Amino acid sequence: MKNVFDQNDVSELISRINKLNPDSNNLWGKMNVGQMVAHCNVPYDMTYTDKYPKPTGFKKFMIKLLAKNAVVGPKPYKKNSRTAPEFLITDERDFESEKQKLIGHLEKTQQLGSAHFQNKESHAFGPLTAQEWNVLFYKHLDHHLRQFNV
Repeated sequence: MKNVFDQNDVSELISRINKLNPDSNNLWGKMNVGQMVAHCNVPYDMTYTDKYPKPTGFKKFMIKLLAKNAVVGPKPYKKNSRTAPEFLITDERDFESEKQKLIGHLEKTQQLGSAHFQNKESHAFGPLTAQEWNVLFYKHLDHHLRQFNV
């Protein structure tokens, strides 16, 4: 698996993102390209902003129990998998602004580096290792770039 803390791997991801355009078609799923890029911004927004309220109590317990291993484990996502409600993007999004936002998130993550993320509290899963953060970010983005054949 590539590393979102490595400058070369981030450059490769940005190159893949730059191959997308407003007319890019998906190979599976319901999202158009603007919605997909907005969807890929959600984990970064959860990490860098307070835009999404953090789950607490029983909800947080269930998310950790049911979703953590799927999100931070090495097994690839299946096509057309269900997603959490916060990740559902059904309205139209401006492709170019979402794309620039995603590239900014990738650059920020790489610049902060793995040490910044070691044992950093995640939105819903509690503290994660830098490796788990890498899997969380990379696996999700790679899945959706593959969805759009880049």
